[in-house]
Amino acid sequence: MDLYIYYQVKDGDAPSLLAAVVPMQAALGALHGVACQLKRRPQATDGKQTWMEVYAATPDGFAAALERAVEQAGLSAWIVGPRHTEVFTDLVTCA
Repeated sequence: MDLYIYYQVKDGDAPSLLAAVVPMQAALGALHGVACQLKRRPQATDGKQTWMEVYAATPDGFAAALERAVEQAGLSAWIVGPRHTEVFTDLVTCA
């Protein structure tokens, strides 16, 4: 399954959040063999940016490992509101 997690960050907190998310994703990718991406909407609204973390082809137990990593990285210090998680699965596997 693929995880898509989106949330908001204040413009001024974006550099601090970036400095925490990038190494967190690198560690998760190395430990679990997961392809990670970090995206954001091109425009900010009311001084807030919307970011998205993407984790492709996650193994069993990855969601719990991600939650632990988020806690250890202290991401809640810079995120405004909740992290929203969407789960998608492949309909057709590419050859």
